[in-house]
Amino acid sequence: MTVLITAQAEADLERIGDYIAEDNPRRAVSFIHELLERCGRLAETPNGFSLVPRYEHTGVRRRPYGNYLIFYRVGENRIEILHILNGAQDFESILFPEGSDQ
Repeated sequence: MTVLITAQAEADLERIGDYIAEDNPRRAVSFIHELLERCGRLAETPNGFSLVPRYEHTGVRRRPYGNYLIFYRVGENRIEILHILNGAQDFESILFPEGSDQ
């Protein structure tokens, strides 16, 4: 199973890296590598993390890592990384715009 990082998730990684780099550029690089490694490991157990509560019907799952959440969807032959967000962010408004949970 392959893992696809969407453009939105790539933009999230860039923002995360930039934020961490303000205080510690080395840690920014290593943390982004850690996040990418966790994304890659999802191929080993794609259904190993829970569906997002209240939005189970969308098939979106979340995998925590530190203060961040990796949001992804499992397809037939691939895992699609949708977003990587800080757990304090309002992920519902980003992932599930108005009307999607009806």
